[in-house]
Amino acid sequence: MRVLGLAKYGARAASTRQRMLQYRPHLASKGIDIEIRALLGDDYIERLAQGTKQPRSAILSGYIRRIADLMAARRFDVLWVQYEAFPYLPGAVERALTLLGVPIVYDIDDAIFHMYDRHRSNLVKRVLGNKLVPLLRGASACLCGNEYLRSYTAQYCPNSIVVPTVVDTDDYRPSNRLSLTAAPVVGWIGSPSTWRYVEPLLPTLLPLFARHGVLMRVVGAGPRAQGIAGIDAVDWDEAREVIDIQSMDIGIMPLPDEPWARGKCGYKLIQYMACGLPVVASPVGVNCDIVSDGCNGFLVTEADQWVAALKRLITEPDLRHTFGKDGARVVEARYSLRSQQDRVAATLKQAGSERHR
Repeated sequence: MRVLGLAKYGARAASTRQRMLQYRPHLASKGIDIEIRALLGDDYIERLAQGTKQPRSAILSGYIRRIADLMAARRFDVLWVQYEAFPYLPGAVERALTLLGVPIVYDIDDAIFHMYDRHRSNLVKRVLGNKLVPLLRGASACLCGNEYLRSYTAQYCPNSIVVPTVVDTDDYRPSNRLSLTAAPVVGWIGSPSTWRYVEPLLPTLLPLFARHGVLMRVVGAGPRAQGIAGIDAVDWDEAREVIDIQSMDIGIMPLPDEPWARGKCGYKLIQYMACGLPVVASPVGVNCDIVSDGCNGFLVTEADQWVAALKRLITEPDLRHTFGKDGARVVEARYSLRSQQDRVAATLKQAGSERHR
């Protein structure tokens, strides 16, 4: 069976790697061959990371490539579409996919519907607010990163299932660092777009870290995190991603309680916990499902709660170790590649069978 994966971004984007590419070996073992084509390449992601302007020509060429990809779509048994085929174009353009006669499986790990129905422009809301509705109605299935997303898509695509964003626990595994370090490293990993969730907490957290001799290691935040006293800001590098997380002792994930954030899939929490790190996170969206408060981390809201939770983990190495062990166990059971790969394969197989009835 042949599947055409229409990714929004190239392999540098975590969503493409974790939601599509990492499943490829297992799917191949089940007789499912996947060819993945990106709308926007790695150069687009690199410019985002560096905060540089995106040339319109690069975006236009991506849309032209996408049209060419769809012209070849009939050679495949299933279209596996990440988010949507043509972002910010009217739904009529997108609905052309259904004319191809190829079953479609959508994959959504962000609340992309809020890009439209909560856009600041009334024109965008009016034209694109319900863009995804007819697309989902015509889909064979929708793989959703969390229940918040599934609750939206299931209104229109009954075969909507939660498949969390997972890690390969053969690669993501605990190190021995937690029991050895005296001055813990508090870490964060993400992108420039999500670093803004951390910035409001810095005036509160950095003095705490300074008092306890703690370093804050930040991975992938881009230029805005560089040059801040007490922060070791490093560029994201796929080859070093696991090593960078294993060099941390505590992982954090602040989020505002707003619609877009509720659609987040808690990927950084899963990365931390797979590597045996205790976590401190905002009780927003799927974070409340991933983190068991007081068992593998703390869920906190106010600044003083962040300080209290982090102070405990900084000063109690045994607690870090206990929380870390429980977090790694949870990831292996529910958020590992092994726990989800058969479900993804079965969904694609089922969709492919619809074409040959």
